[in-house]
Amino acid sequence: MTPREAVDSTGGLLHSADRKATIVLLAAPVLGILFVYVGSKPFYLRHLASSVALGGNVELTAGLYAFASAFVLLGLIPALIVRVVFHEPLSAYGVRAGDLSYGWKALAVVAPVMVLLSLSASRMPEFLAVYPLNRAAGDGPLAFAGHALAYLVFYAGWEFGFRGFVQCGLRDEMGDWNAILVQTAVSAALHVGKPLGETLGAVLGGVVWGVIAFRSRSLLVPLLTHWVLGVSLDLFIVCR
Repeated sequence: MTPREAVDSTGGLLHSADRKATIVLLAAPVLGILFVYVGSKPFYLRHLASSVALGGNVELTAGLYAFASAFVLLGLIPALIVRVVFHEPLSAYGVRAGDLSYGWKALAVVAPVMVLLSLSASRMPEFLAVYPLNRAAGDGPLAFAGHALAYLVFYAGWEFGFRGFVQCGLRDEMGDWNAILVQTAVSAALHVGKPLGETLGAVLGGVVWGVIAFRSRSLLVPLLTHWVLGVSLDLFIVCR
């Protein structure tokens, strides 16, 4: 058998599922690393704050920079890969309403738990030292409302990147549970350097949100409950 025949006999060097998994497994860590090193608040403060500050407010700009970076690097670029490289609809990656009957029940159970976790964390010095990412969020009710809306953009990028692009992109090749565990590992790794409780919680959260995403066939509940977690933590902190 010639090399050409060997390739043709398997339908190509890589089957479509293999090829998709390979791209996902390469893109996810690269984009995650870029977010940590280039898209983070510390990067903005070190390299950009002296030249770019919206309204002269460095803290506001730093938070918005991190939110926008997450949306672009973790959300928009993976979405472009899905559409342009995989030629698949975003709905196959959770961008849809899904099973609303299950979704609302999951939301009713998980959202209060997120609020209670945030209340506990808001009393810990290690969380007070990090959050809110946008320190200008405590400047008043309107400032916090704008912060909360901008934070939704951050979580939209995060959830599509991990529970959508990685988890759904690996499902055909690895199966449901392995796909959930891989996205959990990658998303939890991006928390290294944050408070220990948050980093460990990211493992449990990755599994729970991954299961909900598959069961509800949507990213809606993971997005909303993750957002509730972040916004309620910031609200408790700024109200102290």
